[in-house]
Amino acid sequence: MTAHEKLHIIWSNCHFDYEKDWKKDLESEYPDITEEERVELMFETNDYYLDDERANLDICMDGPIIVIADLGLWHGRRSGYKMIESGNIADCLYSNTDYTTWYIDKLGDLRCEAIHHDGTNYYLYRAFKSGCTDAQAGLLQIKIYEDKATRADVTKYTERLGDAIANAYGFWIPRLKKSA
Repeated sequence: MTAHEKLHIIWSNCHFDYEKDWKKDLESEYPDITEEERVELMFETNDYYLDDERANLDICMDGPIIVIADLGLWHGRRSGYKMIESGNIADCLYSNTDYTTWYIDKLGDLRCEAIHHDGTNYYLYRAFKSGCTDAQAGLLQIKIYEDKATRADVTKYTERLGDAIANAYGFWIPRLKKSA
């Protein structure tokens, strides 16, 4: 687990426990295939669940979503960002890494831990607040690119996605106290 406590896992293909979580059901449903085939079926089934999560989170925010990245690359850690212009939360659930976990953290942020051959990437997904100007969004992007963005910079121009996600799934997220 990262430094960000996982409050609610949306989807993951990490840390499967075939014996504990899958074996009994798959053996009863597929008694005529080998255990190796059932393990493969476990992974395939879990991959289909990601499509379900995308359908559940087909939620459009008022503006674009920015993905703030802490990238683990072969030559060290780097900061970066990506824009999801659609503003649709479902469009956040795509990855080309080996192992991925999307979750809501204790601050109500949608995050991702994405493991690949060079290391681990950490993503924070935030929607630009309505009223955020292009100049303000551009300033935040520059600060992220230069690895100078603070949490205060991020929360000034963006809002968490966790509230919309919690509403879709019916779980509770603690409200953040607004500073005076």
